[in-house]
Amino acid sequence: MTEMMLQLKKIGIVPVVVLNDVNDALPLGECLMKGGLPCAEVTFRTAAAEESIRRLAKAYPDMIIGAGTVLTTEQADRAIDAGAKFIVSPGFNPKVTEYVLKKGMPMTPGVCTPTEIEAAMQFGLDVLKFFPAEPSGGLKMLKAMCAAYVNLHFMPTGGINAENVKDYLKYDRIVACGGSWMVSGALVKEGKFNEIENLVREAAGIVKEIRG
Repeated sequence: MTEMMLQLKKIGIVPVVVLNDVNDALPLGECLMKGGLPCAEVTFRTAAAEESIRRLAKAYPDMIIGAGTVLTTEQADRAIDAGAKFIVSPGFNPKVTEYVLKKGMPMTPGVCTPTEIEAAMQFGLDVLKFFPAEPSGGLKMLKAMCAAYVNLHFMPTGGINAENVKDYLKYDRIVACGGSWMVSGALVKEGKFNEIENLVREAAGIVKEIRG
């Protein structure tokens, strides 16, 4: 794994963030830093994503900020130019994957079948996103696939919450879990940043409990 992936493994949980207002980016970033999860996957589902990444990258240079839901090479360029340190896609798109890797940027495409895993392996990737994790069979499915691919590690995302994240974190083939329960869109929209910080701190505590 790359040095950045090793850092993410220490953090354990990657908050998956959807921002509709760029003015929420810095308050949310502060919650993540103070709460003990100094990273974020800012999804490109909204018009505010690019500028939010730019503001976070400038304000918190030590924070590991990635861009999620990157579906096109154009989005990849915008995310990288804004300061994203890694790129995540929900599925495996060979064109986007190759493009991002040629730019020297860490890329984590989404997979949920052995066929997709083997296609991604052709690009030399050793960390993949398992998505959507829970609807695709959860930890049981992931362990079954890992038995065949002994050198791969995964970042499961989708349906992971405070109740089931412990089981995922106990599995040594998991780098980190992606989750949005501590940074839900509703809490962000309502400006409940104190509550978000508490939830982030609780999530960081779970990682410490399981991984030390």
